[in-house]
Amino acid sequence: MPSGSRVKRAAVVLHGRAEALGSGLARLEAVAKQEGVELVVAGEGTIAPGDVELAIVLGGDGTVLRALQRFLGTGIPVIGVNFGRVGFLSSISKDDLEIGVVRVFGGELEVVELATLEVQIGEQRFVAVNDAVVTSGELGRMVELEWSVGGEDFGRVPCDGLICSTPSGSTAYNLSNGGPVLMWGLDAMALTFVAPHDLRARPFVVPRGRDLLVWNRTADVGCVVLVDGYRVADAGPQEHVAIGLGEQRSLLGTLPDATFVRRYRQSFWSS
Repeated sequence: MPSGSRVKRAAVVLHGRAEALGSGLARLEAVAKQEGVELVVAGEGTIAPGDVELAIVLGGDGTVLRALQRFLGTGIPVIGVNFGRVGFLSSISKDDLEIGVVRVFGGELEVVELATLEVQIGEQRFVAVNDAVVTSGELGRMVELEWSVGGEDFGRVPCDGLICSTPSGSTAYNLSNGGPVLMWGLDAMALTFVAPHDLRARPFVVPRGRDLLVWNRTADVGCVVLVDGYRVADAGPQEHVAIGLGEQRSLLGTLPDATFVRRYRQSFWSS
């Protein structure tokens, strides 16, 4: 979608709980009718590149994340109207829906390209928009993870798990575990251990090309692998997981004044 061009057709991705939206969809439909924009509510079917010019999310960060995954590789940017709790990934508040959406339909949309992760376990491959986590498969049981970056060994760490996050995912599970915040635009990933029983285990920021390799070295406890919050695979004793920055980019739509710093302050510093 060229910058400055008016929108003619847009997909709509909705919060999983209809009651959370209230009159949100009706308000969006009224704005679209006023601006001459056709809306396509995204269901289970496929929306191909060229069908729409952008996707509008009515929901929280989880719904935006789901939309970024869904439209990955299509060239369709995703912009959020926050009907959730934090709404860090959304550039429009629910109270400003009409004003913000009119601006987007009028061509004010800017698109931020965000790094993704490629995750490999055996022959299985996955793409993460937010984060990939290798964690204990048994509640309350610590695991021992051996890890290396770029082929260089860092040793073993007793812990509950290890989070690998993109810049967009650095303000999620990574942040809640004391990991570093990565500003959008960085081509890097953050590595943060969960409850490490080792004072040497500190968060790392790793550039492209220095892939992470994690081995489960626990004899009697298996690990699970989570991609964007969903369990995708198991990693038994001696199995390893490879994680690196991916070739694909997720496309997050934003308004010019909804900058990273402004969103961060509103989402995490407001009283």
